[in-house]
Amino acid sequence: MRTFTCPYLVTDVELSSERESHIAGAHPDLLPEHLAEIGLTLTDPDEVRRSLRIGTARLFCKWFEHVRQGKYVVVVVVSEAGIAERHWVVTAYITRRLANGEVEWQRD
Repeated sequence: MRTFTCPYLVTDVELSSERESHIAGAHPDLLPEHLAEIGLTLTDPDEVRRSLRIGTARLFCKWFEHVRQGKYVVVVVVSEAGIAERHWVVTAYITRRLANGEVEWQRD
């Protein structure tokens, strides 16, 4: 399992081996080549949106000029509240347009 620092959530975010394999299989344009960009997206996002599909998820979005000649990397993080609060990556992908979702935070 990998962990990435996420200042926005003020904690680390987990990327399990199972989720990493899922992303690599479903989005081979992202992994393994752009693993560092997943970390950068969580560390320094351009925008954070609330997911419309998963009530406890946020979409961390960051534009990269060098990813496929200019694309966003989106990392979807599920947050579980409770005694053992947990934040984990459910999926990540590359896109040219951001999905709908309520903008929770945006870089000025």
